[in-house]
Amino acid sequence: MDQIPIADMKFEAALAELESIVQSMESGKLELEASIAAYRRGMELMKHCQRQLSVAEEAIRVLENGEEKPFPPAGNGA
Repeated sequence: MDQIPIADMKFEAALAELESIVQSMESGKLELEASIAAYRRGMELMKHCQRQLSVAEEAIRVLENGEEKPFPPAGNGA
């Protein structure tokens, strides 16, 4: 299965894949190596989702009088 680079994924796609990984791991049907690979991918997906949520939260914080004020883009040294 070809995996989409995590950095290119939208939040909803990353979250859906993460949920799928959790379900497959909870099923107990993965072999050890597949479980480790799934865990690694899941952790990266989780971090990606957390970063996207942080960006969204920051955008909400800078709303003032119904207008968004500019703020530095995410990913600068983070």
